[in-house]
Amino acid sequence: MYVAQFESTTKHGIPFSLQKLRRGDRVITYNSKMGTVVRLEKDEYGEYFIVQLDVMAGEYAYEARDLRKLQ
Repeated sequence: MYVAQFESTTKHGIPFSLQKLRRGDRVITYNSKMGTVVRLEKDEYGEYFIVQLDVMAGEYAYEARDLRKLQ
């Protein structure tokens, strides 16, 4: 897991600034696809969540603003 320098994280490796979502949380995407948060990744462009969608094979990357946690 990659973490921004000087930023504290939760035990799942997700920074506190993005703590509204955790590994295993059920989410709905901006285009109404439901899935499960698998992990947080980071690259030179920023941090994003990897989500495994229910209706499609594979894992897809989403920014936190593109996901809503299901109740």
